[in-house]
Amino acid sequence: MCIRKVLHLLGIVTAASALVTMMVSASGNSSFVQGEQKFTANMTDKEEVVGVHSPEFESEKNIDSVKDADQRSGITYPAVANGMVENNTITKVKLNMTQFQEINKSQFKKAPEFAQISGYINTPNNNSPITLSSLKGKVVLVYIWTYTCINSIRPMPYIHDWDQKYSDKGLVIVGVHSPEFGFEKNYANVNDAVQRFGITYPVILDSDHGTWNAYENNYWPRYYLIDTQGYIRYDHIGEGSYDQTEKAIQSLVAERAAMMGANEISFDANPTTLIKPGSLYYVDLSQSITPEIYIGYNTARTPLGNPEGFKPDQTVSYSIPSTKNFKPDTVYLQGNWKNNPDNMELQNDTGRILLPYHAKSVNIIAGGKGGGVVFNDDEEGGGAAAASTVKIPNKSLGADLSQDGSFRIDGQRLYNLAIHNNYTAHNIVIDVKGKGFQFYTFTFG
Repeated sequence: MCIRKVLHLLGIVTAASALVTMMVSASGNSSFVQGEQKFTANMTDKEEVVGVHSPEFESEKNIDSVKDADQRSGITYPAVANGMVENNTITKVKLNMTQFQEINKSQFKKAPEFAQISGYINTPNNNSPITLSSLKGKVVLVYIWTYTCINSIRPMPYIHDWDQKYSDKGLVIVGVHSPEFGFEKNYANVNDAVQRFGITYPVILDSDHGTWNAYENNYWPRYYLIDTQGYIRYDHIGEGSYDQTEKAIQSLVAERAAMMGANEISFDANPTTLIKPGSLYYVDLSQSITPEIYIGYNTARTPLGNPEGFKPDQTVSYSIPSTKNFKPDTVYLQGNWKNNPDNMELQNDTGRILLPYHAKSVNIIAGGKGGGVVFNDDEEGGGAAAASTVKIPNKSLGADLSQDGSFRIDGQRLYNLAIHNNYTAHNIVIDVKGKGFQFYTFTFG
């Protein structure tokens, strides 16, 4: 399933990880020491702590002062000294190889090799295989995603940012494209999506879910951060916690640098890319949002609003009821639609889709032929207007709409139909034009 909410297992890292980062200072008082004792007392034998010393005073930048403070405070976990910030753009971190050598990795799971890969994108000639074993000595972020899942799309600006900031420090990002729908197995479709999203790191096609199964995964998206020796050190499910993930990346590239003999490493201290509220990539995970709505008799989790309901493999003539009392988060259809296992397909030249929902934005995954005209938030709540031919003013044009509210199907992909100013109840009406129009799901942000 596509996952919007974040699962926190062990704070910065999950149970598979051994590196827990704590921010410490040489002038820490007894309350800090007590807090540190409580923190470590609750840890399992699968965790270790690495303290990142961030100085408050000039004298605290001296490595000998940090060592003395460690001994006075009784700190036993490894610590790296976070050096001065120059012009608020660069952070220098002092490194100690011995401290990283002391991390016991025998408890961690080795990352499985990529399995049953059917294609490669952004590798030499777009056909050169890339294996996990060939990346030994690098820090590898394995990102499992699929191109129509909005939860996989929204993290992309952050992943792009990490690629830009840490690739020269040994980070390699590998996108593992594991499809949800049959059409997502098509190489051309995935390649088009990679180009559209501006992805430049390697993408491997896991069309038969061989790698998905090898990693025992059940979610889109999922991140696995793998160290230079091939151990999974960080595991994160879903969106959000981007600062946490970036800190884990920094920890492992710092470890890599230390093991290669470096005495310090520098990081860009500028904040991660900020996402504007009017962007497809924006979501407020604290808000109540309509869950994904699947359309298709095998994939649907909720019934249609029409009394006819789903009729497997049949073409059904649907009519939208003449009422204002439409059920929220429920799809209503008008026209002749063929019921397919994972989609609905229009069988005549025109049709209509009505959906009341609660979110800031709405997307449709669609394909086939034709297109549509979108109307957002009519004054009467979508009722009388939806059931008639009244044109509803379009107040919240989505990214894939023309100024007249229309869109054309140019491939099997996600189309953004509305971006509103707030999280509240909305309704959308789509006047569909073109026999062969297919839609699979609605997703929200």
